[in-house]
Amino acid sequence: MKRHAALGHAAIDQAERALGTDVGFLRMAKEIALSHHECWDGSGYPAGLRGDAIPVSARLMALADVYDALISRRVYKEGMPHARAAGIIREGRGGQFDPDVVDAFCALEEEFQSIARRYADSDDDLARKKALLQDALAGEGASASASPPAAH
Repeated sequence: MKRHAALGHAAIDQAERALGTDVGFLRMAKEIALSHHECWDGSGYPAGLRGDAIPVSARLMALADVYDALISRRVYKEGMPHARAAGIIREGRGGQFDPDVVDAFCALEEEFQSIARRYADSDDDLARKKALLQDALAGEGASASASPPAAH
């Protein structure tokens, strides 16, 4: 799981190299992919960056990513209420999250809630995702049983 930040950065970097030119928004996408799990107090990964050494784009995404993970329904869990998620984010102020980013979140909580409601998965969306997941897992089991063990 912890490798996804570096893998995402590498994938975007490879795409940019294939284009043969520097693309501004991909530069920021690489920053976000690589550093969105860094923590303000230095306890994050992959590089253990601390404070202002973390790109601002990644500090913003870190909070948005956690908020989305907490409040969103998934095929394997219900989302938590906004108030509880907001409390968790406030508790992370100065630890997991940049204090200024948490303060901005607190000032804009109603907008966060509104956007979350607007883009929430419907019951049909979740049913489709669950079916895709089940199909993928079924295919994984079938391909594992169909292929012979690798020679050593």
